[in-house]
Amino acid sequence: MTEDNRSMTLEELKACVTKYHTAENAELVERAWHFAEKAHEGQTRKSGEPYFIHPVKVATTLANLMMDGATIAAGLMHDCVEDCESVTLEMIQTEFGAEVAQLVDGVTKLSRLDFVSREEQQAESLRKMILAMSKDIRVVLIKLADRLHNMQTLKYQPRDRQIAIARETLDIYAPLAHRLGVYAIKTKLEDLCFLYLYPEEYKDTAQKVGMRRAEREKIIESVKEELSRNIDEQLHLSFEIEGRPKHLYSIWRKMTLHHVAFEQIYDLIALRVIVDTVPDCYAVLGLVHTLWRQVPNRFKDYISTPKANMYQSLHTTVVGQNGQPFEVQIRTKEMHRLAEFGIAAHWRYKEGRAVGDGLDEKLYWLRQILDWQSDTKDAREFIDLLKVDLFADEVFVFTPKGDIISLPRGSTPLDFAYRIHSAIGNKCVGAKINGRIVTLDRELETGDFVEILTSSASKGPSRDWMNIVKTSQAKTKIRQWFKKELKEENIEIGRAMLEREAARGTIPLSTLTKPEYVDALLSRLSLFDWDDVCATVGFGAMSAVGVIGRLKEEYRRAERIAAPPSPQPTSVEENEKRRHLAESAGVYLAGEPGMLVRFAHCCNPVPGDEIVGYITRGRGVAVHKADCINALSFEPERMVEVSWANTESEFRAGLQIVAYDRDGLLADLAVLMGTMKAPIESVSAKIHSNGTATITLQLKTKSREQLDRMIKQLQKRTDIIEVFRIQQ
Repeated sequence: MTEDNRSMTLEELKACVTKYHTAENAELVERAWHFAEKAHEGQTRKSGEPYFIHPVKVATTLANLMMDGATIAAGLMHDCVEDCESVTLEMIQTEFGAEVAQLVDGVTKLSRLDFVSREEQQAESLRKMILAMSKDIRVVLIKLADRLHNMQTLKYQPRDRQIAIARETLDIYAPLAHRLGVYAIKTKLEDLCFLYLYPEEYKDTAQKVGMRRAEREKIIESVKEELSRNIDEQLHLSFEIEGRPKHLYSIWRKMTLHHVAFEQIYDLIALRVIVDTVPDCYAVLGLVHTLWRQVPNRFKDYISTPKANMYQSLHTTVVGQNGQPFEVQIRTKEMHRLAEFGIAAHWRYKEGRAVGDGLDEKLYWLRQILDWQSDTKDAREFIDLLKVDLFADEVFVFTPKGDIISLPRGSTPLDFAYRIHSAIGNKCVGAKINGRIVTLDRELETGDFVEILTSSASKGPSRDWMNIVKTSQAKTKIRQWFKKELKEENIEIGRAMLEREAARGTIPLSTLTKPEYVDALLSRLSLFDWDDVCATVGFGAMSAVGVIGRLKEEYRRAERIAAPPSPQPTSVEENEKRRHLAESAGVYLAGEPGMLVRFAHCCNPVPGDEIVGYITRGRGVAVHKADCINALSFEPERMVEVSWANTESEFRAGLQIVAYDRDGLLADLAVLMGTMKAPIESVSAKIHSNGTATITLQLKTKSREQLDRMIKQLQKRTDIIEVFRIQQ
């Protein structure tokens, strides 16, 4: 992808498409350009620019990826159905054909459907995109281009939206770009997320990188000259040498995760050598190791063992004459194209070559999505499972026949068994690794030879296996087995779980399971009857809490019980007393001075948060954060205006900290909270097998500003990975 950030003109776009594809592709792009331009006429973005600039930017990115005409046309029209009332999907299909319409539909948000919450809407939108991607990978390439330009213009959004969009991008879209090998987009997304999520750390890292730029460039030029001369004199190869761009987020991540100083980052100085053939790659590698001393354990051969996203290259780190370590990457031209464009490279074709040639074997993980999505009814659970696969580092193991299998790091023999075939997983009774019998929870390592022991007498998976397996595929296959083989048992288990959960509330289960409420739930979850709901809960695909919560939403939505009359104070004196009580609690209550006030424990608002008031039944006014998930279902007629009063009161707040586990961690955090005058009310901690710990603090604070300062102070510590405010 070029570094030129300007938008292409129509003629430039057509020329780019014609260069790599047919004239028909260019004609399709031109028609889509005029269609989208007319549809978005009069619309503007938050920046004040004409809206049409956005789809043109998306199309430009796709053209730089050398995508075909249908993809670029869909990129130009990707927002038409969502944002233009006069445009329908049927209209696009009529004008541009089914292929383009399917691509547009895949990236269209589900904004016109009735969701319980914004979070659910986002999750369902992502689910739809991922499923569309499973059928046509070009969907996600359009979405990545769309997200890239949205991130490039994020400065026009309010701070809370900047954080939310950047977090979603870092959690979902950047890992997707990595999985698909589109590093040209992945690195830009990560650096932009870094800028908005950790602005101080971004500034600090950029400053450190820039301080010694002249020195590094001098070293790079010296190394390039020496390496070029030796390749010409000794190898007589055709080659190119270029500097590798600096990726600020990766530098910061290495410093944070591995607890290393900036000066210890080896790839700050990096070269990339591009040659014609694979033998040439290894010849250059040998030359590099004769010229400079190799750093131990810093050589990686991704040519003989490619990554799952098709990435191939040789990586080595050596020490220069001045003692300065630097990294050298060696690859062929084809490998370089795949490294930059990833999966997009497969759409750079001339007439006669099939689109997406050979993708099935290379992206096995993507094909699995369709297998396990059908058994995961909850959209948010689907996205959580997806994150597991996206973020996982990989290990490469061998079958008894010598075939290489790629699995997420931390996978077990059971994951391997289900990766081969669900029948092998279901009949598994043991495993051998490198010829020795091992337990089923043993973590696999790169280079292991794995053999699965099966028995026809096996009764099937154990429920404990759900705690052993790592991959989404294995979890889904196990759930499918329990769903099919033990449906009656699952129905009884699920029914008991739902009864227990309903008993915690005030609305009887008999009321919640009236046909009008259950039918709405069945329609939302695509289930047949109440037994299906119970079975789904029983085998663990949905939580009882989630089902009861949705039934309560349907109940409240249908019933719309009127709020009881506001309690009237018995006297002027009582009214004034309650007003003072409200103000002493830290809020002004507009229009309802006689009401009692309490703070909601679900979100624990503190001064500085945007707040709303809600008249409860018999418990006065509950004050919530404006963005509290519970506030989304409030009845408008029962909401009242509230505002913060001048107060010195303390308020409860919750923080969750993810840190590297070590002795004395909790004690250090307690001291730090003390210095910031934030008394800790309660603390809980959980240690994970990967050496990290999750710590939840309930503390007292006087304002959101104080809370934000605490979070920033915690984020500056090198042993803390992530800090965020939580709701109960």
